[in-house]
Amino acid sequence: MTAEREAKIQRVLNYRQPDLALVMENVADPHNISAVMRTCDAVGLQEIYVLNNVISRHKKFGKKSSASAAGWLTIHEFENTEECMTAVKKKYGKVFATHLGVESHSLYDLNMAESIALVFGNEHAGVTEECLSYCDGNFIIPQVGMVQSLNISVACAVTLYEAFRQRQVAGYYDGKSRLAPQEWNQLAGKWGLYEEQQ
Repeated sequence: MTAEREAKIQRVLNYRQPDLALVMENVADPHNISAVMRTCDAVGLQEIYVLNNVISRHKKFGKKSSASAAGWLTIHEFENTEECMTAVKKKYGKVFATHLGVESHSLYDLNMAESIALVFGNEHAGVTEECLSYCDGNFIIPQVGMVQSLNISVACAVTLYEAFRQRQVAGYYDGKSRLAPQEWNQLAGKWGLYEEQQ
């Protein structure tokens, strides 16, 4: 491993956000999932929860869209809503879903500098009522066009970059690792940092 590669891995690990996660419920198009994964990696999100309780589990994710981002993320796959959301709520302080409801908040009113998981649903049906029952609230992305919807990969990108903005203001990308030492070391080993040095 070159010194430049080693330095990049260390830098990326130091930017990872252990208290920010994303849940995708029954997202049908593997290319949408892969595009979301690429954005997750770009903003330093490490953990993704893929819940498929209506559609079949994906055999693989689209490599073309993800640019191999899946290999740098920790992906948890579930087929049961209760198991998935219980795991999410155990680890993250708040859970908000993209859902147009009576009490939906604007994306820009969310505090995404706190421990939070963001839920995105199926391209056509959205987030299920069962999944919503585990959430602390709903949010929408403000829009002023005739078509009040965005592709899920676009919606995720808009949302995650707002989280990136808020967390940057909070100093979460100052280069000091926010991961627990054990998690940092585990990921470093998985990514080949230690193996190459032995």
